[in-house]
Amino acid sequence: MSATIRHDWQIQEIEALFALPFNDLLFQAQQVHRENFDPNAVQVSTLLSIKTGACPEDCKYCPQSAHYRTDVDKERLMAVEKVLAEAKSAKEQGASRFCMGAAWRNPKDRDMPYVVEMVKGVKELGLETCMTLGMLSPQQAQVLKQAGLDYYNHNLDTSPEFYGKIITTRTYADRLSTLQNVRDAGMKVCAGGIVGMGESRRDRAGLLAQLANLPQHPESVPVNMLVKVEGTPFAKLDDMDPFEFVRTIAIARILMPQSFVRLSAGRESMSDELQALCFMAGANSIFYGERLLTTANPETNHDLALFERLGLEPMPHGDYSDEVHQAVISDAVAEQQEPVRYYEVR
Repeated sequence: MSATIRHDWQIQEIEALFALPFNDLLFQAQQVHRENFDPNAVQVSTLLSIKTGACPEDCKYCPQSAHYRTDVDKERLMAVEKVLAEAKSAKEQGASRFCMGAAWRNPKDRDMPYVVEMVKGVKELGLETCMTLGMLSPQQAQVLKQAGLDYYNHNLDTSPEFYGKIITTRTYADRLSTLQNVRDAGMKVCAGGIVGMGESRRDRAGLLAQLANLPQHPESVPVNMLVKVEGTPFAKLDDMDPFEFVRTIAIARILMPQSFVRLSAGRESMSDELQALCFMAGANSIFYGERLLTTANPETNHDLALFERLGLEPMPHGDYSDEVHQAVISDAVAEQQEPVRYYEVR
């Protein structure tokens, strides 16, 4: 096995990575990370809920689902001016990418003009743009691309085998279709999943295989730890082993060497030490700000203090350009005294 880009990962190979001694796995992931990125730079995004609650989907982890009684209030689509004010504030606090999320099954035609204005306004502020609005048709994806949207987020959530225990109102094929529509429109893909939902290690391997075996790796791979919210079916699940979470981050880095691996939901409950291990394992992107859609997130000042303690720096503007990324890879290769050797997976 090498750090070259692959799209033919087998579940057994990924399970073998999960079975490696923890230190060996992190060592391998860190080497892959250093071949492809500045190991001390982290891309920083801010996420805003532009339309909250009353989602018709029945995702069992989601407090915004209309199927469950939670403390999340139903709210209309935010005014464009308010969204742009939030984006300006995010930029002032150091964010390089502004992500906007709406609790929809899919955007309606009447919503698209407002969404387009949000994208254009955020771009004018000099920020990268990302949206997650549910399923997209090919035509909607083209409209968003023409507006200047850089990234579209649409998570696969889990493995195909475990998916039916998470959601019944849309299929796995629906999710893959949206990702293809985004690619066909020429936008970058942000796609990951959620762990800690009672899935098996094989399911975690299955999720990573689905992502890594896409025709093109997602440019951004958010790895979410389940946030248990009272009123949802998953509120009483046992906590996930934090070392298993770090293993998942490390394997995402190995399987998708040039993707940004993002620490997303669940950071509020993670210790600084656990987050540091995740950065060592290859995570190099975070959401910061006080909230992630409807759940808590570490405050910005705490994140910056942690960066200082670890010697990390926020990336100045989104991810690398292709030229800068290739220069980093070339420098890393030139500094190696001998080729990096990886553990053989049998």
